Amino acid sequence: MIAKPTKNISKKTRIISGCEREMEMEKCVQRWLVNASEWDPSPNEFSIAMSVLPQHEHSSITRFVKIEDRKRALVSRLLQYALVHQVVGIPFDEIVIKRTPQGKPYLEKHLNVKFPNFNFNVSHHGDYVAIASEPICLVGLDIVSCFIPGKESVSDFIRNFSSYFSTSEWEKIVNAGSDDDVLDTFFRYWCLKEAFVKALGTGVGYKLDYVEFHHKDWTDICVKVDGVVLNDWNFWLSELQGRHRIAVARGHPRIAAENYKKTLKQSHFDNDLYKLGFHLPNPVFVMRSVEELCSLFPVVKQPDQ
Repeated sequence: MIAKPTKNISKKTRIISGCEREMEMEKCVQRWLVNASEWDPSPNEFSIAMSVLPQHEHSSITRFVKIEDRKRALVSRLLQYALVHQVVGIPFDEIVIKRTPQGKPYLEKHLNVKFPNFNFNVSHHGDYVAIASEPICLVGLDIVSCFIPGKESVSDFIRNFSSYFSTSEWEKIVNAGSDDDVLDTFFRYWCLKEAFVKALGTGVGYKLDYVEFHHKDWTDICVKVDGVVLNDWNFWLSELQGRHRIAVARGHPRIAAENYKKTLKQSHFDNDLYKLGFHLPNPVFVMRSVEELCSLFPVVKQPDQ
């Protein structure tokens, strides 16, 4: 009698199922970037771009006085709705994006969301606006333009923020070398800290000096909070053109702010599922244009001029 190879078939099935699940999760790991400084719309073009968004989002854009601030606010919202539609597959008219009391955007729970813990984060500063999303882990994102606003010296400028850094970080900043090196090191640490607290959804009240980053030539980055290493967090720091830095944080939702944790589908996972999310590849940022984003939305009929 020949025994049926049920165990081998079962094992093969599990491997295929695991690979398929990983591929499905990878689709949710998105990194999009827009150079808003390259978009120079006329007032009518700006109005048309804004019209594809829900009406309640308009005031969050028009409240800004400067056109550059309005552009960044508009592009941020275009990125959010376009990414949710394309990644999660929710029709535009069913997408509901809200914000926590601390200001972190999140997708209102929807039956179509098949990812265990879909979440996203946005950032804008200087020329760029970006968005990042994850299927399981928390994601935090921050962009910094490495320039000093105003006419302060580098030493005077960074001294304003000394209380936000640990003793170790501050020593590395002030001893980095030239003024340019000092400023660059300052912004690298700042970018990482902001990405971390934005992932948690804690807002500006978080004690940043309790958050201490360590790295090997700005790779293999890890964080300590109140002296304890968080082994279930990953960080990536990259350079963009025009002296901009961008940082991505990925980590466990168990330490998220309570207000933000309530918006998540899950905050506790079995070890295998969390490892899957934690070790997903971190893709490079894909450049998008405003025109490309707007083309993803349904056509809005404009009133006759």
